[in-house]
Amino acid sequence: MEELLKSITQGLVDNPNEVSIDVDEPNEEGVIVYHLHVAESDMGRVIGKQGRIAKAIRVVMRAAANRRDAKISVEID
Repeated sequence: MEELLKSITQGLVDNPNEVSIDVDEPNEEGVIVYHLHVAESDMGRVIGKQGRIAKAIRVVMRAAANRRDAKISVEID
């Protein structure tokens, strides 16, 4: 899952080497939170106009998680 998020994000940004992901342990509801960190100059590229790209990333990640019977959340920091 982490590799999928990283490959999606690195394709969007100008500085792919600055993409990093922190993964939290599942919380009491079983949700795993992925914290996506990108360079400040790439933040707009990852979020997109009105958050459309961020929503699309979250949809793809949730779909992949559903195939593995997991619950995830993606936060862009």
